[in-house]
This record gives sequence, C-alpha cells and structure tokens, in this order.
Amino acid sequence: MSGVLSPAAPDLGPAFAAVILAAGMGTRMKSARHKVLHAIAGKPMLRHLMDSLAALAPARTVVVVGALKEQVEAEVAGRAALVVQQPQLGTGHAVLQAQAALGDFTGKLLVLYGDAPLVTAATMARLLAALTDDVAVAVLGFRPDQPGRYGRIIASNGSIAKMVEYKDASPAERAETLCNSGLMAARASDMFALLARVTNNNANHEYYLPDVVALALADGRMCAVIETAADEVAGANSRAELADLEAMFQRRRRAELMAAGVTMQAPETVFVCADTCIAADVEIEPFVVFGPGVTIAGGTRIRAHSHIEGASIGPGCEIGPFARLRPGTVLAAGVKIGNFVETKNAVLASGAKANHLSYLGDVTVGAKANIGAGTITCNYDGFFKYRTVIGAGAFIGSNSALVAPVTVGDGAIVAAGSTITRDVTADALALVRPAQTETPGWAARFRAAKAAKKGKN
Repeated sequence: MSGVLSPAAPDLGPAFAAVILAAGMGTRMKSARHKVLHAIAGKPMLRHLMDSLAALAPARTVVVVGALKEQVEAEVAGRAALVVQQPQLGTGHAVLQAQAALGDFTGKLLVLYGDAPLVTAATMARLLAALTDDVAVAVLGFRPDQPGRYGRIIASNGSIAKMVEYKDASPAERAETLCNSGLMAARASDMFALLARVTNNNANHEYYLPDVVALALADGRMCAVIETAADEVAGANSRAELADLEAMFQRRRRAELMAAGVTMQAPETVFVCADTCIAADVEIEPFVVFGPGVTIAGGTRIRAHSHIEGASIGPGCEIGPFARLRPGTVLAAGVKIGNFVETKNAVLASGAKANHLSYLGDVTVGAKANIGAGTITCNYDGFFKYRTVIGAGAFIGSNSALVAPVTVGDGAIVAAGSTITRDVTADALALVRPAQTETPGWAARFRAAKAAKKGKN
C-alpha cells in the first residue's frame, strides 16, 4: 500500500561487493550510541544505507568498524561481515581491513560511508556502471552551494585529470566547484593493489583512500567521475548535521508521496517514518507526525495535530484532530477517531466511531458501535492488562468506565456515567449510578451560612 513503488533492481552485470566504512569515533555526536546507529526518520543511518544497497543484491557486504563494535554487530547481523579497524589510520587503511573478509572476490567493489545514509540505489548503480573496462576508479562527485574545504576534482567530460585536497589546491583549483564525496568504485583486484602503494606521508600520518586515484592516473589509467546532488551524499558527524539529514529525508519522502497521490496541505509540517506507507487519495492536514509501522488506505483523512504509530488504518477513515493512535491499533473501513481520543492495541470494525475525549486500550469494538465522550477502557490493574469487547452496534454513553475484562454485547446500551464491571448482554441497557436525589433550598442555606462565617472572619 506504499505510495511509492520500489524500482526493480537494475542489471549490474557481474557480481559486485560493497565495503561500508563505519569506524569513525563520532565524538561530535557526544553519544554512547555509535554514530551510524543514530536514526533518520525512525531508522538507523546504517540501515538506510544497507536497505538501499540491498536493492542491488551485492554478492558480499563488509562493514568496517572501530569502537562500539558490539552495537554495529547487532544491527548488521546476518546482512554483512564485520571487520575491525584498530588502530584507525585513515580511510585507505579502513578499506584494506576488508580484504581478508572479501577473500578471492575480484569483481567490482563499491565503497560507501555509514554516516552518509541518503545515497540511493540508483546512484550506487550509476557509480558501478561508470566502472567500464577502461576505467580503473570511478568517483562520485557533487557540487555543494559552498564547496568550502572539500577536496576538488579536476575533470573534463567525466574523465578525471586530478584530485586534490583543499589545503594542497592552488587558487585556480579551489575555484573548481566539483567536489569529492569519498564514495568510489574499483575492481577489488585494482583497489587493493593500489591501496598497497598508498603512503602516509601527510600531516596526519594516515592512509587516504582518494590517493588511489592519483596512483592510477600516474600509471596512465583512466579514472572517471559521475555527479549527484549534494543532499544525497551529505553526512552526519554532529546532532545538528543529523537534523539536517532528517530534513533532507523528509523533503524527499514528502515529495514522493505527493507525486503518488497523497494530499498534504502544509507538507513541511508533516513528518513520516522511513516505513510509513500511505496510499493515494489520503489527505493529511498540517502538523501530523507518523511514528514507525503505519499503513493508511486510500480515502482516509488525517486531521491536524495527530500522532500515529504502529497503526493500520483502513479506507475512508477520519482521524483527529488531536488524535493519538498507538501501536496495535487496527481500524477497518470508515472508522472515526475524533479529537483527544487515544487508542492502543485497539481493533475497531467498520463504521465504529469514538469522536471525543476517550481512551481505548486493549479493546475490540464491533461494527458501527458508538463510543461516547469521556469513555475509558480500564485495562490495567497495576500488574496485568485485560481486554474489553464491545459488540456491533453497541452504544457506550459519555463518561463511562469499562473495567476489563468485560464484554458489552451487540446492540447493548451503556448509560452515561456508568462504571461497568460485569458483562452486558446483547440489546440490554446497563445503568450503574445512584438514584438522583434533591433537597429543596439546601444550596441557598449553604451559601448563606458560609457567607455569614466569612463575614465574622
């Protein structure tokens, strides 16, 4: 039911492998969590990258880590081999650590960065395709608004003449706007042979991956560059940059959803998760937030200031405004969840409605049942959760408390203000409240007595 269909994996010819560099310390994140495990749209950066990579079906994937290995190991379990770079002597040294894990693999090798999660499968495929028989190394370039201190690529018609770090560049070279993203592809046999020749004769005494381009050019071999948008290769080394990536992802995903037929009145105020699935002809009002695990069928309207997570919403529903749908919520066709209604582990059949100020937790609601304002399913006794069942066509009066476990039968009516502790049979009226009594003149006498007492004080 996703608003965007996943493209078929392109034909990349012979098998390729991928190396993902994730050994950076991430000190600017100031976090006990590994940098690449910080989330964008509810999904870790590394998983974003690996999911895009998976669409191309690599023969092998190796993730290079340093500190916090155990955290990354749990994330990539079953999807990639893990190798450790210790000590950390630069990006070229990091790629070398993957050599043993790749074994006798000699095909194309794609180098990615775990903290640059927005690279698409299509761009990865273009980079691999640029590695033709006469090209030794293919590099992904970009043109940022402010090239700053990025390394520059001097190229003509896609053929690289020189790659130079900013600090080593001449004024003319610094005027070049084509920058090196760090992502590249080479045949594994070429990559490791070139890396074996890279030296650490630099200020940081590190082995830099881009140096393989200079070595290949010096050998008289061709190196190619392809370009992509700056947003696609943006990375996150700090919380502020993480927020920038979140904004980039949200802009991209909103645009995809609207192109697929979803209406957003103020798209910049709507926040989705990476797995949010929204069908065409859904309307989303301003200031709506989707947590993980949400699917929404066509014709549904999500009204302003609603928060939805772990919920499946059927066709033609109306949610909100100011509704909160929590995990385990399943709504059939035509359900209405109104303002300040919270649901959790709640299954509502077609046409059921809860329009105002209610909490529906651990509950099954039958078709066309009406839940009055202020209704609460009392599902927790401090130790265990219990379920409430409300039958089809039942009417629950305002300000009622249903103390689970309890069943209200089909067509039954619960009078307003009732506290229901026993099952209610079908088509019965349940009324649980004391008889109304009245003492004439009592209020007037009360006020007079209090006023007299206040006067003496």
